[in-house]
Amino acid sequence: MGFIITLVALLHGMLVPSHTLDGPHAGGLEETILNSGPLSRPTTLQLGRFWSDQQPAPRRAMATFFSKGASKSTANYSRVVVIPKMQEEDVSWIAEELPRIDLAIYIADDPTTLMHPPKNKGHEVMVYLSYLIDNYERLPDIVIFMHSHRWTHHNNNLLGFDAAQMISSLNNAHVMRQGYVNMRCQWSPGCPEWLRPSAIPDTLSRQEERVLERCWKELFPFDPLPPYLSQPCCAQFALSRDRIVSIPQSRYIYYRDWILRTPLSDYISGRIWEYSWQFLFTGNAMHCPLEHVCYCDGFGLCFGGKAPYQEYLDLSRKRDNLDAEIRRGNRTYFIDGNNGSASKSSGDQYAAIHTQGWTQLNMQIEELENELSDRREKAQQRGADPRLRAEECGRRWREGDGF
Repeated sequence: MGFIITLVALLHGMLVPSHTLDGPHAGGLEETILNSGPLSRPTTLQLGRFWSDQQPAPRRAMATFFSKGASKSTANYSRVVVIPKMQEEDVSWIAEELPRIDLAIYIADDPTTLMHPPKNKGHEVMVYLSYLIDNYERLPDIVIFMHSHRWTHHNNNLLGFDAAQMISSLNNAHVMRQGYVNMRCQWSPGCPEWLRPSAIPDTLSRQEERVLERCWKELFPFDPLPPYLSQPCCAQFALSRDRIVSIPQSRYIYYRDWILRTPLSDYISGRIWEYSWQFLFTGNAMHCPLEHVCYCDGFGLCFGGKAPYQEYLDLSRKRDNLDAEIRRGNRTYFIDGNNGSASKSSGDQYAAIHTQGWTQLNMQIEELENELSDRREKAQQRGADPRLRAEECGRRWREGDGF
């Protein structure tokens, strides 16, 4: 019995990477820029795969990928949504809103759970790469990588900033045709030219530019450094299985090891990858699909072309400006401009003068809301027709292409 216990312990020590014993990493801005030498070569076992001192260099980023297109029916495509989360984050919205979706939820800061990355570092990157490594031989047709929060500013505006709507309305056929699909359609922030490797960052939003050149040489040593990297933020995307396996599993392990070993902070190492995914999976430094094409072919909202889509955005912006004007008026109603204190008399006087104006503003907002709702409904109807989608996106359509 003692021999069996000893043998099991030895096998466990061989199969579990040493870095999985590290505690959760809480990198901060104070670690942002650190000098380091070339990427170290691991010599330990990682998920049963041995790394020798002669670690093979990664191939060029542009992997061979031939789209198989979409089948006549997309209902049978298998999909998995990969979600990285912290222990305190609530992801119950997924089961409530998407009860039939298959999930892979990794808890980044709890090494005792069944699904957790080797280390809590690199933001979502560590989890995304861990899923690709762990499931390389048993991938679904489509993998959707999303953050844990349902509503956030970096989700699609026209889908209510709602992750549940984005996942449920994602066009499977579009993912199968493209191989890589950024889940965000709006260009800003991220497009058309976002990270400039040679630039000296002058804002906190692009701190990673200072180390991008060195990191590029470590991650993509056979690819020249592009003048810029760009795609819509913020590291949420979908991949087809064919696109994933066009890259050897060993490269995903190589990239995850880079995250584990780089002295760069959690924040900066994650930011480096936020604008590198498109290069890895498409070979293009800039990946900025036209917004109306993204919404139409990606999510079934087809406004009829670039000009009608821009008209919708202009109406939406006008509505938002009127909302802001009313909010400013409400604040003025309660504050006396002379001494900054609450004043009933001044408030009543202001209300008497401006009540009519507020009424008119609210009527304008209601009219704009009705117009926007009508245009969204018509866009959905157009998006339900595969021929119209193909026409709007400039894509050849064939009978039976499906959604």
